[in-house]
Amino acid sequence: MIAIIDYGAGNIKSLQFALTNIGLESQLTSDPVVIQNSDGVILPGVGAFRDAMEALIDLGLAESLQQEAAQGKPLLGICLGMQLLYEKSYEDGDWDGLGLLDGKVGRIRESVKVPHMGWNTLTHHKEEPLLKDVPEDAYVYFVHSYAVSSWQQNQLISSTDYGGEIPAIVRTNNVMGMQFHPEKSGPIGLQLLQNFGEMVR
Repeated sequence: MIAIIDYGAGNIKSLQFALTNIGLESQLTSDPVVIQNSDGVILPGVGAFRDAMEALIDLGLAESLQQEAAQGKPLLGICLGMQLLYEKSYEDGDWDGLGLLDGKVGRIRESVKVPHMGWNTLTHHKEEPLLKDVPEDAYVYFVHSYAVSSWQQNQLISSTDYGGEIPAIVRTNNVMGMQFHPEKSGPIGLQLLQNFGEMVR
């Protein structure tokens, strides 16, 4: 069972529907016990970094996610959820994240239209189980104004080009992130969720 973290940050029903569609059992939860008993965790999110982190802390979920990650449980952050995995964000201030991935989050460059909204291609940087049956230059759906702006190159799986290189899929061991919305990215997005499901199994 995959625990989808429910902390009031975005529409998560479409994500649960996508998982059901590919035969993956999931549960929307803000209960640390349910998270502890799950086989894998997805941290979704849209909105502001600070509000999301405060909600996670207030619900006791930040510590729960850090503990589960430390124990090796597969954890996937989606969109804002991916940004929350990092050490820090400079979205309207200077805010600490969960610190599960090395790097920082900043605003997308002003040389392009912000928010970055719509379909864009993936450029792969390494062979990776998450990318099984996901071709180079596959299109996925983005909606974001902030992105990871400094990162460890060895954690970069795929990037997209929008005013410069933007990490699109990242991973270190059991902790993974997707800046785009796989649940809104058609067959490619479902394949990526299926690949995550294989890691959970």
